[in-house]
Amino acid sequence: LPSRIIRFPWQLVKAKVRRTIEEALKVWSDVTPLTFTEVQEGRADIVIDFTRYWHGDNLPFDGPGGILAHAFFPKTHREGDVHFDYDETWTIGNSLGTDLLQVAAHEFGHVLGLQHTAVSKSLMSPFYIFRYPLSLSEDDKQGIQYLYGKPSPEPDPTPTQPAELPQPDLETNEITNVEAVQPDACHAAFDAAATIRGELFFFRSRYVWRLRAGKLQDGYPALASRHWQGIPSSVDATFEDPLGNIWFFQDSQYWIYDGERRVSGPTPIVELGLPASPVQAALVWGAEKSKVYIFSGGNYWRFNPHRRQVDNIYPRAMADWRGVPPEIDAAFQDELGFAYFLRGRDYWKFDPVQVKVLEGYPRQISQDFFSCTPSS
Repeated sequence: LPSRIIRFPWQLVKAKVRRTIEEALKVWSDVTPLTFTEVQEGRADIVIDFTRYWHGDNLPFDGPGGILAHAFFPKTHREGDVHFDYDETWTIGNSLGTDLLQVAAHEFGHVLGLQHTAVSKSLMSPFYIFRYPLSLSEDDKQGIQYLYGKPSPEPDPTPTQPAELPQPDLETNEITNVEAVQPDACHAAFDAAATIRGELFFFRSRYVWRLRAGKLQDGYPALASRHWQGIPSSVDATFEDPLGNIWFFQDSQYWIYDGERRVSGPTPIVELGLPASPVQAALVWGAEKSKVYIFSGGNYWRFNPHRRQVDNIYPRAMADWRGVPPEIDAAFQDELGFAYFLRGRDYWKFDPVQVKVLEGYPRQISQDFFSCTPSS
């Protein structure tokens, strides 16, 4: 099978990258009849690229940390494509950054048809943890040999076609970092929530959940600090302003990020015209996302992110939001313009036309957003 590298990571010389890619493919060819050859032009069955953010496949990267790479399964519209996040600190054979050999071997497993496994210490685990030397677990080996068979005594120039396996709803798999014990969304009361870059993020303690098109993405929950270095250990409120800046609040301070780069903070919220008390929630509201509301202590303020000041230092009462409880934990707006207000493990859906909460609410966050079994 021919493979081709389109672009290279800036930290590593091309010759080392080529050797590492060859070694990552050899992990699989050693236990199957498959053979791989690099080509530098023309058609290739495996196309490797180091790219950034939005890059044409509707699966944007997120800067340093978080999502490291993704690949497309056989018999999908981009089969054979393997994308690495250019903004990672790629290394080879050490834990000073992200080890290219381990991530590449994992992604090549997906290109060949393997899905993630729940078996610990497997190469096809959805979480990146540096291990050296690289090796396949018995589960990895059995999976790839189920698809392609065992090595032939004499190499077969025509690799066998992979056995049919059911493919997941998403035709790509992403690998991300993991550490520590992660909270369970089915039993969590979230601290904050926001729509950021068109995706829905829920925050609890140090962790963040990421939903794309209503589906929780692989590798989440993850540490929020992997997206936003220097973010406080927990977040009281967050929103993305019309300029694309991401604001985080904790206690009586706030931080501003441009993507994953911190622009400012911590800064006292009194400089925004707010009282020196914790912000409970923030809501970006309206078709043009032109209105920002900040909630605290049963009151709310309209906030102007361009001037970085509230419109009036005197707040209004939560009673304006008919049907919404006076104390809330988080708020966000969906793509249809509905607002969602969270308190504890429940949420209220707010109609922008009727200007009140819809009938049938509150409902459980865990059930509707994370497909958990309803709790009594």
